Amino acid sequence: QVQLVESGGGLVQAGGSLRLSCAASGSIKTIRTMGWYRQAPGKQRELVAAITSGGGTNNADSVKGRFTISRDNAKNTIYLQMNSLKPEDTAVYYCNADLTYYSRGYYGTNVYWGQGTQVTVSS
Repeated sequence: QVQLVESGGGLVQAGGSLRLSCAASGSIKTIRTMGWYRQAPGKQRELVAAITSGGGTNNADSVKGRFTISRDNAKNTIYLQMNSLKPEDTAVYYCNADLTYYSRGYYGTNVYWGQGTQVTVSS
């Protein structure tokens, strides 16, 4: 069983900062890419930022220069430092992990999602 647990969301004024965390736990062999996605009401889920096990990153144009994704491989945890927040950043933020797990003597691969954490930016 693999779980992703997010934390750090909340309410902040425009221009403020928040830091999200996502910890993966369970029968994990290796984690390749981890990332943050977000979904605003009435909109499709979109990639915010992703990071590989080697530290390579990919950020959405809308957050470049404001958000920074980082990773602690020893803790199977990623972070999203969000600065200069804007009202349009308001959404539920989901953590995602592409990993290999171990179960009943076998290895398998799957993509897991966290339960989401609400980020609200007031104007």
